[in-house]
Amino acid sequence: MGRNVLAISVTSVAIALGVLLGMSIQTQRNVDSLDALQSQRLSSVKNLLASAQAESKQLKEEHDSLTAQLDQVRNQGGSSPGLLAELDQYRMMAGTVAVQGPGIQITIDDRQQDHKTVFPLTIDDLMVIANTLKFAGAEAISINGQRIVGPTAIVMSGSNKLINQVPISRADGMPYEILAIGNQDQLVDYFSKLEATALKQVGISVSIVRKTVQIPSYKGAYDIRKSS
Repeated sequence: MGRNVLAISVTSVAIALGVLLGMSIQTQRNVDSLDALQSQRLSSVKNLLASAQAESKQLKEEHDSLTAQLDQVRNQGGSSPGLLAELDQYRMMAGTVAVQGPGIQITIDDRQQDHKTVFPLTIDDLMVIANTLKFAGAEAISINGQRIVGPTAIVMSGSNKLINQVPISRADGMPYEILAIGNQDQLVDYFSKLEATALKQVGISVSIVRKTVQIPSYKGAYDIRKSS
């Protein structure tokens, strides 16, 4: 009888240890999976940032060239509708004018909730999101009212996130509103597959709405330094 009880106890302990070991292995796999996902997302930031900076420099040079041509035409007492239209296009791409058009509104809430643990959105997350939308063909992007252009810097200052040197967050967290103009289906498809799923896995709430959006102009200064 005593041996049977002992055998049952040993078996129960073995089963419990097996269950705990299985849970531990699965938990580690989940952690490794999330780490790999984050690493993959962050590894693209440098390449996308370099591409954005190169594009910004090119747009600045083309903008300056078109402006010079336009000034020359005006000084000669005329105007060129084609040149004006082309200049307006570059101004929109450079972010120097406010724009409106069909696009998407993304709302991201990383505030802590009673029923789940939430990992706060980082500045790297914001950079990846902006670059993903740009890669998806977005013609204009803003985050909490700040236009995202080539020179845009997204940095931490104390507990606040700054975009274009303007605070866009609070220490206790707040929803983020990201607007993008472009092909709505393509923007939704890219963001949903590349970003929304990963954000939801760390407890962040994400919603996407197709709508006509208004995006403000970039208020900062372009500072393109030529290499010697």
